[in-house]
Amino acid sequence: MTELDYIARFLASLGIGLLLGLERERSQGGKAGVRTFALVAVLGTLCALLSEKTSDTLLLPVAVAALAAMMISTYRHAGPGEDPGTTTMVSLLICFGLGAATWFGYQQIVVVMALGVTGLLYFKSELHGMTQRLSRQDWVSLFQFAVVTFVVLPVLPDKGFGPLGALNPYRIWLMVALISGLSFVGYLVLRLAGDRQGITVIGLVGALGGLVSSTATTLAYSRHARNDQAAINTGLVVVLTANAAVLVKLAAETAMVAPDVLPKLLPVLAGGLLVGLPLPLIIWHRLAHAAEIPHLEISNPSEMRVALGFGVLYAGVLLALAWLHHVAGAGGVYGMAILSGLTDIDAITLSTLQLTNSGDLSADQASRAIALAYLSSLGLKFVIVWSMAGWAFARRAGFGYLCVTAGLCAGFAANAA
Repeated sequence: MTELDYIARFLASLGIGLLLGLERERSQGGKAGVRTFALVAVLGTLCALLSEKTSDTLLLPVAVAALAAMMISTYRHAGPGEDPGTTTMVSLLICFGLGAATWFGYQQIVVVMALGVTGLLYFKSELHGMTQRLSRQDWVSLFQFAVVTFVVLPVLPDKGFGPLGALNPYRIWLMVALISGLSFVGYLVLRLAGDRQGITVIGLVGALGGLVSSTATTLAYSRHARNDQAAINTGLVVVLTANAAVLVKLAAETAMVAPDVLPKLLPVLAGGLLVGLPLPLIIWHRLAHAAEIPHLEISNPSEMRVALGFGVLYAGVLLALAWLHHVAGAGGVYGMAILSGLTDIDAITLSTLQLTNSGDLSADQASRAIALAYLSSLGLKFVIVWSMAGWAFARRAGFGYLCVTAGLCAGFAANAA
């Protein structure tokens, strides 16, 4: 390592300390600011350097202990009612650790960690508000799901059982964790923003509602549009945006589960998004004033009941797909995709991607199956909006669905070219 490399690592450490210090400078009760954090980060890097060069394994632990003792001595004199600065103390120790990790070559991890820690510090009020908005049942269900995912998942057997070896307990529950995790992010933000007002929140509710459950979102806002004619434009924006969000969700699932399929599927999904999204954007832009957002009731996707229900459905679809592919080839998969799109598009998408990973389906066949499932779900949503909101709402929503369909077809044409 050259001296230039040494300087680069110390500069990176200095930058991390400045980042954390700038955030702590905002805190009125904080007793450490930009200079202190920058110096602590550089100290961590310096101690790591000396520890490596002298082969002294005790240098870093002793330095951490000395830093902690110094901070405790400083903060213990906080007056009555004064913030003792516990958060700043912990942040300084993290800053020291990040500085040390920078020396050992973990720059990318250190940068991500520094940004994450800064975000946690900066969004203090938002995080406190989040804890108040989530119900006790939300926390309990999330804790249950976390235990089952991070404790039970690692011990599940990663091999096929049942007919055609189609049922793999580990991979089934891994897909449940994936979908529930993606959906919970949307659910969490919906809980935080769903009762606010304003045209910005309309699009946000639509996008997040699509991540959690586009069918439930369509059902809820179609009902609101039927009961309140003034809510038609709001309902159209939410329903059509939720439908567009599904395309983004499908792309994310494909990228995580079967990235080899993405080059074939992405042009199709992008075509649907590019042609289908302008309509809700135009309607959203025409909403001249803040609109009241009806409350969207969607169950927590991390509840064990919901997660297990999806797991059973996914296993059933996976087994049916394997059997149909064995009996009828790709044609059976396409038929199953159309039927499954009426119930849960995530289940058929993940099942199809698993068949692709095992070599039973090509990327082209998988992209066709996923597109058919999506089109099937569009048909179901059109029936929902027609029956729940009437023909006037359904006609406008149906035009949006036709735009998405045209975009999907254009994407397939681009693939074939």
